[in-house]
Amino acid sequence: MLWLNFLHFYQPANIEDYKIKEALDKSYWRLVRLIEEHPTLKMTWNISGCLLERLADEGQDNFLARLKKIVVNGQIEITGSAAYHGFLPLLPEEEVISQIKINEKILKKYFGAAFKKAGFFLPEMAYSPEVAKIIKSLGYKWLILDEYSTGEKKDTNHVYLDQASNLKIVFRCRELSSAYPPDKLLAILEKDISDKNGGVFLSGTDAELYGLRHEDPTGEMEKIVKAKKLKTETISEFIKTSFLKKEEPIKIYPSSWESLLSEIKKRNGYNLWADKNNKIQSYLWKLSYLCLGLDKEYKNDKNYYWYRWHLVRGLASCTFWWASARDFSKIYGPYAWSPDDIERGLEDLIRSVRSLDDKKSKKKKLEAERYYLIIKKLVWADHWQKHWQK
Repeated sequence: MLWLNFLHFYQPANIEDYKIKEALDKSYWRLVRLIEEHPTLKMTWNISGCLLERLADEGQDNFLARLKKIVVNGQIEITGSAAYHGFLPLLPEEEVISQIKINEKILKKYFGAAFKKAGFFLPEMAYSPEVAKIIKSLGYKWLILDEYSTGEKKDTNHVYLDQASNLKIVFRCRELSSAYPPDKLLAILEKDISDKNGGVFLSGTDAELYGLRHEDPTGEMEKIVKAKKLKTETISEFIKTSFLKKEEPIKIYPSSWESLLSEIKKRNGYNLWADKNNKIQSYLWKLSYLCLGLDKEYKNDKNYYWYRWHLVRGLASCTFWWASARDFSKIYGPYAWSPDDIERGLEDLIRSVRSLDDKKSKKKKLEAERYYLIIKKLVWADHWQKHWQK
């Protein structure tokens, strides 16, 4: 059995300190120690730039040093991404490029030459042809996407070619990734059965699943990495040895790792973050685009740094995700409604506009404040009327 385990490490840049400490204690340290204790174990990780910076701010120098060591020795492959986890398909090209380049700078700061441009993780695995072309132009070679992103289930033991961008594509198995992968893989190993993927299993989940969101009291993860029949590789290693001689270009549709197949087929793959029937999300995007539209005009503003500081934090995909009110309890996730998390992003969006010093920004400030108050009212009305007992 070949297990390609992709893990996404992320905490919002504006989250409380104790939540980062909780993820570190319950998941991140566990995974680093697991790699240290098993020299042949390999994985591919995305660690968001904003999380690395927060870990440094929290004084986690020991963790960062040991993390770098397992990256340098080749057990862990690090992918590129967007530094502040913006939902890239719905952001302007300039913002997409900015967040990718900032992330590269952060990765080079913490991993040096051990970070090499190869794979790229789209936040939320949110794909669009336009963003894929940008990623290709910046020197990346492959993307990991959800198997449903073509509008139908795809084999996860092949490497494909995106016809829009010419990027190589690997697909994570949705079924395997919507559970706790070690549980399912152990069951397959114990039964010694083959599967349609020819013994290749590609899972893609949040790193927080390994301890923070799933406690794993019987240590299934520790058991499976000791299995003699299990082999692990980084995704780049798999691509190098498995890329089809006859390249198979495929069409990929706007989608994410949580899009329903029915949404993708209806070309509505971003519905979880931008549902046209969700008033809160609609107004959040109106406010976001207003904030983004001020960038070029106020580059010389004396508070431009703080405008950007707040803006990128407010644009994080979680601001919109927590307004979706979708129930993920069956796949180790929460009920996706949290007024506090919506407000955290909302406060940074409005502060980005409030930060500007130029008197000419007064009109935009007033417009932004109007959106801000509308969103506040909608959030708390929905909370008390629909969600607070769920």
